[in-house]
Amino acid sequence: MSIIVKFFAAPDDASAARVLPTGPRRAFDSLSFGNFDAEEAVIEWECLLSGGSFDELVEAGEPRVIAGQTDDGCVVFAVSPRLSATLAEAQRADLEDAAVAWSGRHAEGHEVMDAEIASVILGDLAALAISARGRGQGVYCWVA
Repeated sequence: MSIIVKFFAAPDDASAARVLPTGPRRAFDSLSFGNFDAEEAVIEWECLLSGGSFDELVEAGEPRVIAGQTDDGCVVFAVSPRLSATLAEAQRADLEDAAVAWSGRHAEGHEVMDAEIASVILGDLAALAISARGRGQGVYCWVA
């Protein structure tokens, strides 16, 4: 589980990788959250919103790590272009349905993720994806 989760928009992988030591701070538009496994979450969201299998996405190398270590310390990873596009195009009802399903999956694992908070996370991330798309940027995540 990540203590700090910051999604942000950046023009390319190299720019995104530069935030590894400190996070995106003010260099990029960003959203701050905490206390969930962001790498697992983006795979779950892609499954919920776009279909597909969790295992297939993991086998395909999602999410793609840009910088850092995956076992400890900070890491920067790219949100897949498919998930970014799906978020940018999603209707509010689709995001809310995905949020309810995601929070339900957390309840099964004895973790607490309120559906309302999950809805805010997905709604804010969708807005970031729309903004990033408009500037020709990708969506990334920094976790610590």
